[in-house]
Formats: sequence, C-alpha cells, structure tokens
Amino acid sequence: MSRGWPTCGFHPKRRIIESPSLITAMASSRSTAAVGSKQFTALVAAIMALGALGIDLMLPVFDDIRADFGFAEDATDVAQIVTVYFLGMASGQIFYGPFADRYGRRPILYVGLIIYAIAAIGAAIAPTLQLMLVSRFVWGLGAAGGRVVAIAVVRDVYEGEAMARAMSFIMAVFVTVPIVAPTLGAAIALFGPWQLVFLFCAFYALVVGLWSLRLEESLAKENRRELRIRPIADAAREVVTNRQAIGYTMAMVFLFGAFTSYLASSELIVGEIYERPGMFPFIFGGVATAMGSAMLFNAKVVGKVGLRLTIRYAVIGYTTLAIGLLAVVLATNGKPPFWIAIVWISAVLVMHATVIPNANSAAIEPLGHIAGMASAVIGTASLAGGALLGSIIDRNLSGTITPLIVGMVIYGLIAGGWIAWAEVFGAVHADTS
Repeated sequence: MSRGWPTCGFHPKRRIIESPSLITAMASSRSTAAVGSKQFTALVAAIMALGALGIDLMLPVFDDIRADFGFAEDATDVAQIVTVYFLGMASGQIFYGPFADRYGRRPILYVGLIIYAIAAIGAAIAPTLQLMLVSRFVWGLGAAGGRVVAIAVVRDVYEGEAMARAMSFIMAVFVTVPIVAPTLGAAIALFGPWQLVFLFCAFYALVVGLWSLRLEESLAKENRRELRIRPIADAAREVVTNRQAIGYTMAMVFLFGAFTSYLASSELIVGEIYERPGMFPFIFGGVATAMGSAMLFNAKVVGKVGLRLTIRYAVIGYTTLAIGLLAVVLATNGKPPFWIAIVWISAVLVMHATVIPNANSAAIEPLGHIAGMASAVIGTASLAGGALLGSIIDRNLSGTITPLIVGMVIYGLIAGGWIAWAEVFGAVHADTS
C-alpha cells in the first residue's frame, strides 16, 4: 500500500530515502511534492492540536467557571481542569498503542475523536465541578488517541534527524494554538456562557475527523502486531528496557512537570499575582509565539549541529536561565517586576520548546517497528508524570512565583541527569557532532 497523499503525488517514505533535505523541499512552493507534504504536516499538527485546544481555549473562562460553581476569585480548584485532562491524555495512550500497531493508525484516530467530542459535550453540561472533572478525564482519553496516532505516523514516515526536523515543524504549528486559542475562547464567550467554549472543541474534533479522511494508512503490513498479551508485553518490555528511549523519556517527564505547572497557573500568575487579567491572552499568546519560533529555528539547527548535541545545549540553557531567574525571584521576595518575570519565564520555555521535539525523536528513534506502542509508553510516561509533578508545584503556588521557578530549576537539573544517563550508558554516541 502506498503511503502519503496520492492526490498530491507525495510519498513521504520514498522521498526521505531519496533526499535528506526533505524539510527544505517541504518549504518550496515550486515542488509538486511540497503541496502534499505541507498538507501532511498541517493535518498531523491539527491532530496534535486537539490536546492543546482542550486546555488553551478555556483558560480565559476560568473566572466564569469559578463564579458558576461558587468558588472564590483566587481559588485554585479550577486548575484541576488542566491536571485531570493531562492525566486522562497520559493514561489513555497506553491503551491506544497496541491497537494502533494492530489495526492501523486511522481507526484509532477516529475512536479518539469520537470520545473527545462526546466528553467535551459532557463537560459542558456537567452540573458540578466534580462531574466536569470526570468528563475532563474522559476528554483527555479521547485526546490521547490523536497524540498516539500523530507521533506514530511521523515515525512511520520519517527517520533520524529528518524525523526531528519534521517533528519540529509539526510541533511549531501545534504550539501556535495557544497564540489564538485564549483570544478565540474569550471571543466565543462573548456570544454566550462558558459552555460554548467546550462545545467548540467538539466541533473542532468533527472538522479534524472529516479532514483526516484524506490520510492514508501509514502502518506497514510487516509491522502489524498481534493483539495478544505476549506480543503486547514484549513490545512494552522492549520500550522500557531501551536505555535511549527511557533516558530521553524521563527527561521529558520532568520538563513537562514544569511546563504543565506553567499552563495551569499562568492565568493565576498574570491575573491574580500581578493583577493584570486583561493582559493574559496577549502574554500567553506571546510566550507561545516565542516557543513556536524556537521550534522552527530548531528544525534548521538540528540538521547542522546534530540531534543530541542540540538537546545538550538546550538543557544547559534551560537550567542556566532557570537558576538565574531563581536568584532574581529570591532577591525580590518571590515577586520580581512583571516584565522581568514574563520575559525570563519565556526564555526558559523557549529552551523547553527546543528540547521536547528533539528528545521525543531521540526516544522513539530506535523503536520504529513498534512505533504505536513506543508512542504510547513515551507519551503516557511524559504526560502522566509531568501532570503529577506539575500538580506538586500548583498546590504550593500562592501569592508568589517562587514555587514555579524552584520547580523549573529542580526539574531541569534532573532532566539533564537523565539525558546524560541515556547518552553515557545507552551507548548513543553515533551522533556527537
């Protein structure tokens, strides 16, 4: 079976073998293949965006949700909407992986989209916060299907540094969601109650489902695995015993811990700690713009510097910037000047944006023959672990940004340790340039 977009004449796997400069070709409008590759990138990014949209679109209506359920203006209970969603998206991936390796990527994507849409509607009509949190968890389970499929499809199609470059482009498109989502969420809320924002997510899932009808199956017949306990267990064991995969995955766990805390607390930091709620959509979108730009720049850098060396430099930059910000935070009793705090946090997150697509590529690189299971295990560990670690920071965030910055420093140092472990003991010295 051919792979790619036959209506556009593009076969990704064949092109990656013929030309190592695929990503350059992707940007060229003069190539007939560029049309297909851009659509492929856009669709995979749209699938990945399902997860982000389920968070970022509703951040501006947190105050409305607090008021509707009778919580104080500075209550952190609503932040659980983000945490349980991440837990659902993380735990669901481990179930999708084996099915994606058995039945293919497309059926699993459609199952996830259906769950996603139904749960979004359920969250919108939930009469209590507790029931909403249950729906949010199921909503995350639906988003998990899209994430597993998106990463598995990228691994099916690309290899090596080309995969890292493609992942950077896809993640750059995906990360632009936070630029427009808060503003879009606020605009939707102008036309009715906050529930409309949740319903919009169900509509988006429908649009992605219709668009994905153009996506051909990318799982090769020889890589289809039996849906039995032994093959599934063997595949999972292969993932968790691969030092390269586990080292980079654990690094992502700790980096996601700091990032999920930022996502859950950013509205509280801007609106309550610094008392500038009207600026939140612009600040959040500006940070996302910086992260997206870093991912686009990373797509060029990784081809020149090398995958693992890029990861090392980015992690060093992450921890160095976080330590510097911590010194400023401690010197200002946990509340440095607003713009210093925002710009410095943005700089740390730019380093995060540089590490994540590369670490993800390095983790899944040796596991292409079980990409569904590998994507599931890596995604489950990084998101579930990240959500739990992030909630530790969230519970201590009150009146200052000190807990967030301390978390960034500690988690960044631990992530660097895991990367060093993967490289030294995983014997991944092939790419040192």
